[in-house]
Amino acid sequence: MIDSTSSGRSNATRRFSGNAGLHRLCAQAEGVPVRETVARLLVLLMALCCVVPGSGADWQAFSWSMVAPGVWKAEVGTPERVGLLNAAGAEPRTGALETMGAAAFPIDAVATRFIEINGRVSLRFPLGSEEEIYGLGLDFNRVRQTGTIQTLHVDHWGGTSGRTHAPVPFYVSNRGYGVFVNSARYLKVYVGTGLRTDSAAPPPVLDRNRDRNWDPNPRGDSVEVLVPAAGAEIYVFAGPTALESVRRFNLFCGGGCLPPKWGLGFTHRTPTLYTDEQLKAEVDEFERRGFPLDFVGLEPGWHSGSYPCTFEWDKDRFPDPVRFVSEMKERRIRLNLWMNPYVAPASSLYAKLKPWSGSHEVWNGLVPDYLLPEPKAIFSEHLDRELVSIGVSGFKIDEVDGFDSWLWPDVATFPSGVDSEQMRQVYGVLMQRMTTEVFRKRNERTYGLVRASNGGAVRFPYVIYNDHYSHQDFITALCNSSFSGLLWTPEVRGSGSGEEWLRRMQSVCFSPMAMLNAWSSGTKPWSFPEVEAEVHAVTSLRMRLLPYLYTTFAQYHFEGAPPVRAMPLVDGYGRFGDVGGAQPGELGAAHRAALRADPKDQFMLGDSLLVAPMFAGQTERQVVLPQGRWYSFYTGEFVGAGEVVTVRPGLETIPVLVRDGGIVPLIPARTHAPKAGEILPLEIRHYGRAEGDFDLYDDDGETWDYERGEFSWTRFEVRRNNAGGLTGQMTSAPAGKPFQYTNVSWRFMTPP
Repeated sequence: MIDSTSSGRSNATRRFSGNAGLHRLCAQAEGVPVRETVARLLVLLMALCCVVPGSGADWQAFSWSMVAPGVWKAEVGTPERVGLLNAAGAEPRTGALETMGAAAFPIDAVATRFIEINGRVSLRFPLGSEEEIYGLGLDFNRVRQTGTIQTLHVDHWGGTSGRTHAPVPFYVSNRGYGVFVNSARYLKVYVGTGLRTDSAAPPPVLDRNRDRNWDPNPRGDSVEVLVPAAGAEIYVFAGPTALESVRRFNLFCGGGCLPPKWGLGFTHRTPTLYTDEQLKAEVDEFERRGFPLDFVGLEPGWHSGSYPCTFEWDKDRFPDPVRFVSEMKERRIRLNLWMNPYVAPASSLYAKLKPWSGSHEVWNGLVPDYLLPEPKAIFSEHLDRELVSIGVSGFKIDEVDGFDSWLWPDVATFPSGVDSEQMRQVYGVLMQRMTTEVFRKRNERTYGLVRASNGGAVRFPYVIYNDHYSHQDFITALCNSSFSGLLWTPEVRGSGSGEEWLRRMQSVCFSPMAMLNAWSSGTKPWSFPEVEAEVHAVTSLRMRLLPYLYTTFAQYHFEGAPPVRAMPLVDGYGRFGDVGGAQPGELGAAHRAALRADPKDQFMLGDSLLVAPMFAGQTERQVVLPQGRWYSFYTGEFVGAGEVVTVRPGLETIPVLVRDGGIVPLIPARTHAPKAGEILPLEIRHYGRAEGDFDLYDDDGETWDYERGEFSWTRFEVRRNNAGGLTGQMTSAPAGKPFQYTNVSWRFMTPP
C-alpha cells in the first residue's frame, strides 16, 4: 500500500493499491532484502484483504503517493475542481522540503480508510489511547481538540463549534504527524468521539448505576471526517515531531509570509470618520510623546461610501489623497486602508463588475466572483491605479467571514459555477491572494489584516483579527494559530482600567502584529496616564526586538517554523526535570497536574523566548517550563528547569523567559522600523551557561528581492573558552548581500 522506505526524492511517486500494486511490489523486490520484501507484502495483503466486520465491504484503504519528502497524498472519489490549495495558489517550497529530508509514513496505513456513500465521503484515521490532537483552525477556547466535534465553517467568531474565521482542516498529533483535507466544504470532524463497532480498542463498558468512573463521552479510537462532496484530496505530513509536521505543511503551502520590517513595528488604527488633518495631528502626538509608529490604519471613512464600498476617496475628508499619502510616507508613516469587498452602486466599479458577480448582494453591494480572471483584473487594476500607485501600503479586509445573516446565503450562485458554500470557505483567501499580487507586481511588500482565511494561505502577508474582545481568548487563539499556518493578533482597543490596558499592550507587543485598533474607542497608547510609562517601555521593547522578530519570520518563510508556537510544538514540553538538575520524581506531580490543563495561556516566540501573558487581576501565575534551564529575559537570572514555576513579575513587565544558551539580538529603541539601507548598531544578548548560536537574517526589508537571493544569514556563536568562560563571535557578513548592522556588542546576561 505504501513504501515507507522511500529515498525522499521530491518527485518520487510510489503507489501500492490493489493487484497492480502487488505486481509492482514484486517487480521491485529484486535486490531488496528478503525481510523488507516480506514486510511490504504483509502491509499490502492486509490492505487487500481487510474487510472489517460490521463496517461493510465498501470501506476502502487509501492509496498513498509520496509527493514531497515526508508528504503523502491520496485522492478519494472525484475531487472538486476548487480546493483550498488551488484557491490559494499554493506552490510547495520543494527545496526546503528536500532539506528537511525523507521520513517514514507516520501512521498505520492500513487503519486509514474511506467510504463513498450518497454523494459524500467519510474519512477515517487512527487515534491512539494516549494521543492528543491539535489544530483544526482558529479556536478561541481550547488548544487540545481531542474529544471534540468540529464543523469547519468560515464564520464570525462562534465559540467552540468550529465555525470560526479560519477553519483550516489540518490537524496535528503529539505523535508527530499532521493530516490535511483539501476540500473547500463545510467539513465535520469527530476527534475521538465516535465509537465504532469495529473498533480494535474499544473503551470499557461501564454501568452508570454502579461505576463512578462512568463517562458520558467515552473515547473512540479514530478521527473521522465527513466531506459533503463526491471526492477530496488528503495529505499526510510526517514529523517525527509535531513541529516538523507543521513545518512540512507550511512549506508545502508555499512557506510563511515575510513581512516588511515596518510591518513588525507598531500600528495604530484611527476612528472611523477621521479626516486627513485629524490623522496628521495624531501622528504629531505620537512623535511628541516618543511612541513608536510605523503604519496607520484608515477605517471606512476614507471611502466616499461604505457598507457597501466605493473604493474611492472621500473628497471632503481627504481632498488631496496623493499629497496626503506622500506626506505621510515622507514622515515614515505607511497607510493601511480598510475595506470590505462588496461593491456599492455608487462606485465606478459597479457596472464593470456586475456581470461577474454572484446572484446575491451583501449590504446592497455586489459580491464579485474572484475565481474568474476578468473581475480579478478589473478590481486589481483599480486598486493599483487609485491606491497602491500613490503609495498606499496595505489593506484591512473586513467582513469576509460574517454571520449568516450578513453574507450571501448558501443558495447563492456565482458565474464561475462554484457554489456558495465553497465561495464562503475561500473568499478571504481569494482577497488575500489578489491584493498581495498587486503589491508584488510593484516589488513592494505589504502587511495587512483579514477577517477570514483558510488552508493554503500561509504565504500571504495578512494577520487575522476579529470583533471578539476577551484577552484570555485572544491568547488561546494566538496559541492555536501556530498549528495551521495562520497569523493572529490579540489587538488592543479599550480597557476598563489602566492595569487591563497595560496587560493587553504587553501581550500584543509579543504577537505577529502590534496593533492598537481604536476605530470605535478613539484610545491612544497614553489613554491611561497611570501606566503610560510602562506602555511606552513595552512598545519600545517591541522595536528593540525587531532583528529577533524579523529572523523569526524568515524561519517561517524559509523553514516553515511558525513565529508563535504553542507549547505542544516545543521540544521538551511535557518532559520533567533537567539534565544535571532536579530529578523527575521531585517535579512529576506538579508538572503532570499542569500538563493536564489545556496549554493555552503561554507560548514560544521564535526559538528562544517563552512568553506567559498576565491578565487583569493577576499578581502571579504558573508557567510550565519545558525541559532544560530557563532564565529571565530582563535580568538573566535563573528561573527554573523543566518544572512548574510561579512568577510574580509586577505590573511593569510581562513574563518572558529565555532558554539556556539562547541568543537574542536587539537594536536601540526607536520610533520607526529601519528603512532600506539604514545601518544600526546591534547588541547580542546571551542567556544561561550553555553554549549557543543564532543565525541572524537580513534583507532590504521592503522589496521582494529576497526571493531572488538578495538576503543574508550571519551566524553568532557563544563558545566556552580555555578559561571556562563564555566568548562570543560572529561570522563575517556575506559580501554583496544586505546586512544593515554595525558596531556589534555582546552582553552576557547571566552572571558566571
